[in-house]
Amino acid sequence: MCRLFYSLLVLQAPLLHILGCGSATPTPYRNPTAQVLQFEQYSVLIDCGEGTQMQLLKYKVKSSRIHSIFISHLHGDHYLGLPGLISSMHLLGRKHALHLFAPESLFELLEMQFQRSETQLKFPLHLHAVDCSEKQKISEIDGFEVFTFPLKHGIPCFGYEFVQKPKAGSLNMEMVERYNIPISAFKKIKSGGDFTMPSGSVIPNTLLVKPGASALSYAYCSDTAPCESVIQAIAGSTWLYHEATFLHELKQRAVETFHSTALEAATVAKMAGVKNLIIGHFSSRYRETSLLEAEAQAVFPQTIAAQDGLQVTLAAAD
Repeated sequence: MCRLFYSLLVLQAPLLHILGCGSATPTPYRNPTAQVLQFEQYSVLIDCGEGTQMQLLKYKVKSSRIHSIFISHLHGDHYLGLPGLISSMHLLGRKHALHLFAPESLFELLEMQFQRSETQLKFPLHLHAVDCSEKQKISEIDGFEVFTFPLKHGIPCFGYEFVQKPKAGSLNMEMVERYNIPISAFKKIKSGGDFTMPSGSVIPNTLLVKPGASALSYAYCSDTAPCESVIQAIAGSTWLYHEATFLHELKQRAVETFHSTALEAATVAKMAGVKNLIIGHFSSRYRETSLLEAEAQAVFPQTIAAQDGLQVTLAAAD
């Protein structure tokens, strides 16, 4: 397990940019999978299908702000845009480091690409191999943690969860003044302690401290058949992106290809107790996604269908 530490601020409500939400076969109306999770000073790219850098330009998302890239697996619609994007970063004079989290065999492909093109990158590229049999932390950024977990697909495939730690509570100054609590007791109270009055009565901490902001979490499940281990890994997430390649009438096709139907994605969201669901990775047979969205909403009403260019403010739970 590797850990990265940055001194960067994180917004309470990150912005999710959907750059592409199509599956393997190209279409003129939907790009392959890629999305950016943007914070105040920091962005991460999640998967990088073919044409991702053009989508970044189209939707005015700055590649220079991308500090980490997370690749779920090595099917082409999830990584073929990566060599071009890294090369463009090089040509544009990037100097600051880029961190790449991916299955280790991707690093061999990139090395061969750079060798054959005689490219010496102008910036450090730090490679972090992702390989796990259960959920584990792989990165930590100022109260923001990144976890990976295995998905159920035809080749090794990994999901990611981005978890913002809840902020510490603040003193309830109205109660502090009411009970005339001295400044010398503030540190203990902030650490969770109660306050004992000179009379011996105890003022509970819950009266003296206001709860901190609710934690935000965003789980990303790229390509996967529904399974219990995934439900456990994403349990309670505020937001879930889950593939919904087919309508349920094609369930057998989904089984054969280790994918999910819209109904199954919604069922996973419901069983995992998540708050909101975004479905994507749609088969090219569906030009419109309204039927997929309706199928999911019948099971899990808090569902929206992704589309290229969609921006979602990932508000925290109540």
